[in-house]
Amino acid sequence: MTVKRLPAFQPGWFDHAIRRMMHVGLLCLLFVSPVVAQQSVVIEDSIDQHIFSFQEIEYLEDATRTLSIGEITSPEYHSRFQQNTAFNPTNPNRESAYWYRIKIKHDPRTKKDWVVEFFDQTIDHLEFYEPIDSIRYSRVLLGDEAVFDSRDTKHKNFIVNLTPQQDREVVYYIRVLSSQKADILVVLRSRDWLFQYALDEYFFFGIFYGMILVFGFYNLLMFIAVRESHYLYYFLYILCVGLYEMSADGIAFQYLWPGSPGLNYYAPGIFLYLATTTALVFSGSLLNLRRNDRKVYRLFVYAFALRTVFLLMSLVINPELFRYRFIEIVPFAVIYYASFRSYFAQRYSPARFLVAAYTFVALGIFYKVVQYFGIEWKPFGELSHYTLGFSFVAEMLLLSFAISDKIRVLSLEKTRASENMIEQLHENQQLKDNLNKTLEEQVLIKTAELIQKSAHIEEQNAQLEAANKQLETQAREIAEINILLERDNVKLQHDVAEVKEARVLSKEVDYEEFSATHPTEESWMKFLADVKWADGYACRKCRNELYGAGRSLHSRRCTKCGYDESVTAYTLLQNTRLPLGKALYMIFLVYNSRGSISSYKLSEILSIRQSTCWHYSSRIKALLNEKRRRNPNFFQTGWKSIIIEG
Repeated sequence: MTVKRLPAFQPGWFDHAIRRMMHVGLLCLLFVSPVVAQQSVVIEDSIDQHIFSFQEIEYLEDATRTLSIGEITSPEYHSRFQQNTAFNPTNPNRESAYWYRIKIKHDPRTKKDWVVEFFDQTIDHLEFYEPIDSIRYSRVLLGDEAVFDSRDTKHKNFIVNLTPQQDREVVYYIRVLSSQKADILVVLRSRDWLFQYALDEYFFFGIFYGMILVFGFYNLLMFIAVRESHYLYYFLYILCVGLYEMSADGIAFQYLWPGSPGLNYYAPGIFLYLATTTALVFSGSLLNLRRNDRKVYRLFVYAFALRTVFLLMSLVINPELFRYRFIEIVPFAVIYYASFRSYFAQRYSPARFLVAAYTFVALGIFYKVVQYFGIEWKPFGELSHYTLGFSFVAEMLLLSFAISDKIRVLSLEKTRASENMIEQLHENQQLKDNLNKTLEEQVLIKTAELIQKSAHIEEQNAQLEAANKQLETQAREIAEINILLERDNVKLQHDVAEVKEARVLSKEVDYEEFSATHPTEESWMKFLADVKWADGYACRKCRNELYGAGRSLHSRRCTKCGYDESVTAYTLLQNTRLPLGKALYMIFLVYNSRGSISSYKLSEILSIRQSTCWHYSSRIKALLNEKRRRNPNFFQTGWKSIIIEG
């Protein structure tokens, strides 16, 4: 079964260059010497190589694909061979087999070993017949449908070693069967010249693919170091370009999959697809199209989808579609348009390197297309044959510059964002300082008013004590008035206690006055129990409403399930290490300031470390905000309502 393979743009840049150098001279010979008979090529030690062309090659089409070497060499078919009118023949009908014959005049005095080389390494099936005697022929089987190690000479092109002959003219036959275009580029070379030429060719290949390897490895390391996706996309793009070039040149078959000739047909098309799609992903990411230009980003998505559908059709429906390379114009045109638009319309500086890079690639591809159609055009002389290689090298350099410029732009944007953030933080700090200053002034004013009112109350207390002494003196004289005055005095003392309690519940009271209402820890425990169970006791485990005294002071034990609940459980004072008086006073201050008092101020008032005040006040403020969220009128319920959590 014949293994099909996608044709490359050219059989080999070095081979093609040699072929074109001989073209003009042979063309002149064609017009000067119109010989009808097939021309013979003479082996001369003074000439290291000779390319067969025009009348030096004759061909015969075998539409049945069944003719043997015995039939081809018979007199019946001898006269059916046709002269070649082009520089080199091809196989226009892919369903037919083609026979070619060449004549070589041997010189027994030659001191060199000679070989016949075929430049087009994409031919599927090639048979070379060398005469043993007048009847028998030896056959050398070549072609990219066979494993690479079956070749006598391990070279990307097909090479046949010629057996030395006597001083006579020998006719060699070549049979070609290929499902793609086959350029019958045949060259006679000395083996020494072949080795020298192969070393030069592989040296240039080593430089080209070495640059691809270095650029790819560098960008992969950069991605690992900085985690910037552009480097990864660029690494994948360079890798795919290198694999495509290797598969098109035959290098991949020699070094990557020598035992799998079936890949030769699909590999160039698949790697070309991967190179195109990774170029779309890399360019779209570098130009920030998804964020900056959604319209062009959709064009990238459409181009990617179109190219993927074309690949699937080539793989599943018709493999012959691999030949049509013009589909690559669509994604590269989209990339080119996006680069121009980003640079000239949006003034995005990294895009200028993409414009220059893909301009080089466009020139290289254009030259290969022109060369593919047989149009002779050499704007740079013989260097024109290396256009695509030079284009990819220039593209690699320019795209690296584009990534660097992209990183530079991102760095500048990050720096500007950091400066703006610092400036905003300064403004916020200034506003905070102004607010704190205003609050401190208001606290000083309130404190002064509180001191003034306290002095007035003390004066009133002194007057009441004087009145009490006067009443006691008068009680001895008038018993009935004394009883009435004593009753009034009791009532007055009760009223003073109520006034004092009311003051404590107001916003304007210091810690000494606040603690005067409950001077002992036990009194605060009783106060907390009254607040906690103001609406009656209900066991939190079984909801029983009957209780007895618990183990700790003022705790309550359920008479049904025995659950002992302390007075601080489920309150803001649970697990607190602060004295109850100071802890409740902190709740009182935070509530009255509606959560605006700072931990520094609390530390100053209560003589407690600022970190402790911050930790405890944060818990109070969190509960305050939660209750205020659930009840907008929460501050009208009094500061005791915040003591109980939940």
